[in-house]
Amino acid sequence: MRYLADILTSIRVILGIILLISTFTGGTPEMAFIFFLTAELTDAFDGTCARKWPFPKDKTPKYRKYAAQFDMVSDVLLAGAQILFLTVRVNLVVGLIIIAYYLLFCLTIDFVVYGKLFGHPDNCTKNSLTMRNFPLAKKIILARRYGYTICIGVTNALILFATNWPEPVKYALFTFGCSIYLFTFFFLRQRRQNISRDAVDIEKKLTKKAGK
Repeated sequence: MRYLADILTSIRVILGIILLISTFTGGTPEMAFIFFLTAELTDAFDGTCARKWPFPKDKTPKYRKYAAQFDMVSDVLLAGAQILFLTVRVNLVVGLIIIAYYLLFCLTIDFVVYGKLFGHPDNCTKNSLTMRNFPLAKKIILARRYGYTICIGVTNALILFATNWPEPVKYALFTFGCSIYLFTFFFLRQRRQNISRDAVDIEKKLTKKAGK
């Protein structure tokens, strides 16, 4: 069971790669929706599994050192594949708008809040907003999470309604998908807040060092 979290994250990476390839090889909206929904389920539960069945400190595999980075890459890969599929095969205009949002807004926030692209509260630079004004940084991080969730929800909804499934099936899946998104959003929001507390500890350490 200790490896279950890593297995779920790996499944998400595999699904993201398949979805990316299918964008240019005749993939259907039906397949894209099923793959993404399955991947979202792995995202909702891999963190829970990691906390429930942790490795003993003396038996932790070496690759677990990069677990956080691997999880981030899997999320970026999956979201990128899904948005690319939307842009190429479903709705070019909406897809380009969402891509612009990610490239301009999210990356700018990363650079300001963490002092680096694709940063994280526990590895941000000393001159980042997280270290200079943590309360403000936290609000910006959570605001970005709202925007990210909306973009992913819109992307998947458009792909769902582009399928050839009967209308009742579409609306039933839409309702189920909204439930998954809400659960994932609140789960990830709590995780972000937990990570942010680590940043507070780092800020205190740096302040203590500066005072010596």
